[in-house]
Amino acid sequence: MERKSKGRQKIPMTRMSNESHRSVTFSKRRSGLFKKASELCTLCGAEIAIVVFSPGKRAFSFGHPCVDTVVDCFLSRNSLPNSGSLQLVKAHCNANVSKLNLQLTEALDMLEAEKKRGEELNKMRKASRDRCWWEAPVSELGLQQLEQLKVAMEDLKKNVAKQSEKIRMEESNPWRFFEAGSSSMGGHVGGASHDVNVSGLGNYSLTHSYSPGGREHWMRKTVSVWVVSWSRCTPVVPLHGEEQ
Repeated sequence: MERKSKGRQKIPMTRMSNESHRSVTFSKRRSGLFKKASELCTLCGAEIAIVVFSPGKRAFSFGHPCVDTVVDCFLSRNSLPNSGSLQLVKAHCNANVSKLNLQLTEALDMLEAEKKRGEELNKMRKASRDRCWWEAPVSELGLQQLEQLKVAMEDLKKNVAKQSEKIRMEESNPWRFFEAGSSSMGGHVGGASHDVNVSGLGNYSLTHSYSPGGREHWMRKTVSVWVVSWSRCTPVVPLHGEEQ
């Protein structure tokens, strides 16, 4: 398979003409230089002083045990007189610098690992977005994808409208079940009982009786209203009414 990218290339050691590129390269190379100096101090116990001026004439320094001590030793070509305060400073620096350098190295390694992890997550997110293109922002969709999404949204709108109308009709006319049940009982001989469940109202029980000859002997209508308790779902005492 032919490679699409050129990969890592060697940068020619010439002055960069682009000022922005020079600033970015300076920051990266300075961090790398200080890291290598810190490793040298940790591994060998060397005393190092580095002073770097950026293209904008801003000074950056790194020193172990400190820049002033190393510079003074270099200028005088020998060690300074062993004063008490200087020895305390050097002892304090030597005790902590190794630990700090180790923490810095670990932090840089963690940062590099997180960068790689972020790159992998970006690749996975991009691959997932290519599979589920409709979840991507609208501004990133093409014309064909937008047309497909438009058709799907219109179908969804129609389905939502139908379901909404169905629910609205059921809620606005709940007694149609009660009326339909009552009218269907007129021609029956003998006893007939119908239970109707009306949402939100309870259960209604209707009982009609007729004589064998077809003439009405008596009719008893019992309406039992069971109110649902929201806490325990238990019925209250039913109400009874009679008609002769």
